[in-house]
Amino acid sequence: MKKLLITVACMLTVWSTEALYSQSMAGREAEGYRGIWFTIGQARSGFGDKYSGGLGTYTMKHIPVAIYSPESDKTFFVYGGTPETSRKYLLCMVGCYDHKTGMLRRPVIVCDKGVDKVHDPHDDPTIQIDREGYVWIFVAGRGNTRPGIRYRSRKPYDISVFDRINESIMAYPQIHYHPDRGFFLFFTRYDGKRRLFFQTSRNGVEWTDYRPLASIMEPRETKSGHYQFSTLCGDKLMCCFNRHLNGNCDTRTNIYYVESKDWGETWTTVDGRPVTLPVSRWHDVSLVRDFQSEHRNCYIKDINFGTDGYPVILYLTSDNYLTGPAGGIRQWQTAHWDGREWIFNDLTTSTHCYDSGSIWIDDKDHWTVIAPTAVGPQYWGTGGEMVMWRSHNKGKSWKLVRQLTRDSPRNHSYARRPLHAHPDFYAFWADGNPERLSISRLYFCNDRGDVFRMPYTMESEWQKPEPVIDGKPLD
Repeated sequence: MKKLLITVACMLTVWSTEALYSQSMAGREAEGYRGIWFTIGQARSGFGDKYSGGLGTYTMKHIPVAIYSPESDKTFFVYGGTPETSRKYLLCMVGCYDHKTGMLRRPVIVCDKGVDKVHDPHDDPTIQIDREGYVWIFVAGRGNTRPGIRYRSRKPYDISVFDRINESIMAYPQIHYHPDRGFFLFFTRYDGKRRLFFQTSRNGVEWTDYRPLASIMEPRETKSGHYQFSTLCGDKLMCCFNRHLNGNCDTRTNIYYVESKDWGETWTTVDGRPVTLPVSRWHDVSLVRDFQSEHRNCYIKDINFGTDGYPVILYLTSDNYLTGPAGGIRQWQTAHWDGREWIFNDLTTSTHCYDSGSIWIDDKDHWTVIAPTAVGPQYWGTGGEMVMWRSHNKGKSWKLVRQLTRDSPRNHSYARRPLHAHPDFYAFWADGNPERLSISRLYFCNDRGDVFRMPYTMESEWQKPEPVIDGKPLD
């Protein structure tokens, strides 16, 4: 009888939990900052999955995931969350850091992907703020089957309530905003694999038709494929992308670069030569580096610009996509235009193709890279220990300024650069064990490299982050 009662109690517990997650949690406050754990499930070399772990700030192609607002003196940020460690339902979250008080607000669930049993962080959100202070969340879709969704805060500079505005095909959204022109959206459609497009909107509600940006398909190829990275420098849109041989993302290679000074009406190379869209040939005029002929994979991580307005691209190359020693040396490098030619420089090495970080450039043209380039507890897995690197000569030489984390129980990765980054909320990332399902904690650091961990469980609506002393976590 006792065993029967225990069984019934367990069944009721499971039923009540399933009932909870069969209804949308969107609009609710979360219990704390809890990142999504995910694996792509492709382990082909005997050294773990192609990528896995804490992917709350994934992908690097979701731009931006954080933005500082000087008007409110707050940094608003989004990430892929989850209700609890054992359940991998994706919750698209928004949080806020108040620079006046040094406190984090309890995060809000903007979109509950768990209702549809989606646990894939390819659906992680991006964020923007319009000139009236309304916070916009662009939740990514996946393929052409799960549409992206646009949300707008009901009040300026406030994340309490969001209204669903509209939806459309929108994988890997990269959303830029100009106070006079409105929104510019780079994104991907899966028409014949991964093709690059863009759209514009004055108000975020009515959008122009899709316009193609890139679809390279050589003779004897049947599919195209690309990943892009973009930024806005004043009135100038800047975009770099790689190409996938016959649409296979495991063969990503090359770097291409295009820019537009008239909000996407015309496009040129960095030195002003016209570019015809969509870019459709391997040896296009926009080609920056031909890694295909070098038989190297290329994983672009970020694009930024210096005080001269010229592009700076951060990327990693490898022998192939495989994990472990079969992937060869993963070489971090930068490419930048100096006004006459592209300059390529080495930075450091790491152990995984999906080790991911960002590049900051200040008004003195000092370059800073934060990335997991030190070996972590899961040696061959995605990520490692976070490191801050700095160059005072535009990438010719680099100095290890500080190792931000050490002796961690889980690898750190996907260090993201907030738009208009404030010195006190300079980088933002998550941790996670790439070898097995684990808890995932969220972190940020200031420009000096002091690290803070976001509370996994919030005791009140506003709460101080936890300092990580000497780079060592508290658990």
